[in-house]
Amino acid sequence: MASISLKKLNKSYGALTVVHDIDLEIADKEFIILVGPSGCGKSTTLRMIAGLEEISGGELQIGGDLMNDVPSKDRDIAMVFQNYALYPHMTVYKNMAFGLQLRKVSRDFIDSQVQDAARILDITHLLNRKPKALSGGQRQRVALGRAMVRNPAVFLLDEPLSNLDAKLRGTMRAEITKLHKRLHATFIYVTHDQIEAMTMADRIVVMKDGHIQQVDTPQNLYDRPVNMFVAGFIGAPQMNMMPSVIERRGERYFALFDGRELPLPAHFDRSRIAPYEGRDLVIGIRPENFHELPPADIAPENLAPFSAVMELAEPMGSEIHLNIIAGGRSLIARVSPRFRGAIGDEVKLVVDTTNMQLFDRQTERSILY
Repeated sequence: MASISLKKLNKSYGALTVVHDIDLEIADKEFIILVGPSGCGKSTTLRMIAGLEEISGGELQIGGDLMNDVPSKDRDIAMVFQNYALYPHMTVYKNMAFGLQLRKVSRDFIDSQVQDAARILDITHLLNRKPKALSGGQRQRVALGRAMVRNPAVFLLDEPLSNLDAKLRGTMRAEITKLHKRLHATFIYVTHDQIEAMTMADRIVVMKDGHIQQVDTPQNLYDRPVNMFVAGFIGAPQMNMMPSVIERRGERYFALFDGRELPLPAHFDRSRIAPYEGRDLVIGIRPENFHELPPADIAPENLAPFSAVMELAEPMGSEIHLNIIAGGRSLIARVSPRFRGAIGDEVKLVVDTTNMQLFDRQTERSILY
């Protein structure tokens, strides 16, 4: 069993606390990703799990055993670093075998483990090369192989793809995901790239300023963010945030934004919305919820006209990211590549409010969940 439990875990450097009383339960064989901006404490948390940073307070358990004071080498973990950390004077084979050689296991066992890992990672033909003769992607595979030969219960990966180009990152994302399913081990992965988090994780831990903001599946984070930070961090382009006022007309509620009336869907919990009638709040609308024409599969009562001024068009091939100005705010709409318009033109769009988000302006917390 390689379940991991963090209980009130914190890390301080003198008077500066960088990780604040984190509570997190990670299931055996789960692929969990810690994500957040630089300095949010995600790598520090990973290093405490690895035993590379001393724990200032709280408890760390792996497989039900307290690990606070257990040396890193005795935690049954393997770590893959951002910079690969390969020995430049050793061949790929020797880099992968080195950890097992330190344990003084048999030569036949070492060879079997290295050959098996090399075959899985498709680097058998590279075993006699040195790191300087490898591409970035090949070096990353070697770093993964070096971790694999130890057959650990837990893999810790600290931004392992950040040094690769965009195309190779996409390939390696898929390879690491397949590797996790094949090895049946617990993976804890740190990244600042929310695309990596969304495409790879069973669950995502969103962090900010040393605090956990939300822990959930990728889709739930996208559909049900608990606050404005999570809503803005998850999703590309990021969610549009617009100051609004809630008004009630008959049995329906509307969000008013600079004279535009946006109907709140009937499935919203009215008991949560009613206290905000007549009050300022912030609504969140994702770029893909702006449309050039009313979508046929959306109920008409959840659609509203939305006029704006075109500021910039960014062609992305399969779509256009349209930068628009409305109510003095810059917003982004994702429209089809067939869109035609010029800077300064008035653009008439339609907003789908089905998945609109509502946030308290003071606390920045969602009022829907």
